[in-house]
Amino acid sequence: MKKTKHALAAFLAGASLLAGAPALAAVTDMPGGPAVNELNFQPPVTKLAEELHNLHNMMLIICLVIFIGVFGVMFYSIFKHRKSKGHQPANFHESTTVEVIWTVVPFIIVILMALPATKTVVAMKDTTNADITIKVTGYQWKWGYDYLKGEGEGIKFLSTLTTPRSQIDGTAPKSNTYLQEVDNPMVVPVNKKVRLITTANDVIHSFYVPAFGIKQDAIPGFVRDTWFKAEKVGEYRGFCTELCGKEHAFMPVVVKVVSEDDYNKWVDAQKKQMAASADDPNKTYTVQELMERGQKVYASNCAVCHQPNGKGGGAFPALDGGKIVTGPVADHISIVLHGKNAMPNWSHLNDVELAAVITFERNSWSNKTGDVVQPAQVREARGNKSANAAGAAEANAAKNS
Repeated sequence: MKKTKHALAAFLAGASLLAGAPALAAVTDMPGGPAVNELNFQPPVTKLAEELHNLHNMMLIICLVIFIGVFGVMFYSIFKHRKSKGHQPANFHESTTVEVIWTVVPFIIVILMALPATKTVVAMKDTTNADITIKVTGYQWKWGYDYLKGEGEGIKFLSTLTTPRSQIDGTAPKSNTYLQEVDNPMVVPVNKKVRLITTANDVIHSFYVPAFGIKQDAIPGFVRDTWFKAEKVGEYRGFCTELCGKEHAFMPVVVKVVSEDDYNKWVDAQKKQMAASADDPNKTYTVQELMERGQKVYASNCAVCHQPNGKGGGAFPALDGGKIVTGPVADHISIVLHGKNAMPNWSHLNDVELAAVITFERNSWSNKTGDVVQPAQVREARGNKSANAAGAAEANAAKNS
């Protein structure tokens, strides 16, 4: 009776929880990403991805045949030749025939698997005769794209996650591109060979787009390369596949494949935008100019960790009333340039961007320091770091000599 009462109480408690729980949002396919209940690879949009897809299926078939053959013989032998039927174990040793079979058959299987795999690997490494070359740099936690060769040469930008913090914190419904949407996707033309040169600014990252069949590590101080040639217009999504820190899950890859005409229009628009927004590091900016620019830089680079309201969270301290933000300007510039603990360095931003975001942080929310940081101060801080590094190198050399 007591057990029945406990079971009934548990049932009623579970029912009340279910009744009070909010309805779950319908899960739909991600545009350019995985589909609901998708069991196989994403549909390939490059020849390379198609080869990998076929290679994967072939390997699975070979493994299935081996599995059925080996376990089929084993279970047949166990069932048909069991002791209860009166069978006696065979007594033989060093059968030449068996030795030859179990040497030759695996060798043939390995050759059948190695030949197409080698052909595909060689094709993956053939980055020659590319129409466009793009340098991909991994940062904590975003991607930087520099168009080095071909149509669009000279274009560069950062690509940052745009999923609202409210979705990440679970206070708003999640979209079907949750953690897979960015402000500036990589844009490439259809049916053009694109070479990617990968590196990193801080720790090891990995650039991965399943629909293209490419995955290449981005390692600080090294360059690696890969390539793809998309055959279908659309948006394709990937992510960093190397555990690179606290926000590892928040640095997606989005590649937009467009027609050649649309690509040319995009290149023209980007170059005009770059020319119009070119920063003059020698200019003395007004407070209003720095605040407006700093707000944009903060939203693109800092808000994901410190929150748009500056309240911080987890390993990232609040900037609203924080000691660094309200303390000496030199310390604030130093930590933004060089990073500390979970805080990455932001030395890849230019002097104007850094001066603007520091000015914004020191004069926003409850912070009313009145400090105005100019690009010259950031440039001087960079120079001091270089000078200190050079001095340390000279001291070490003198000590070793």
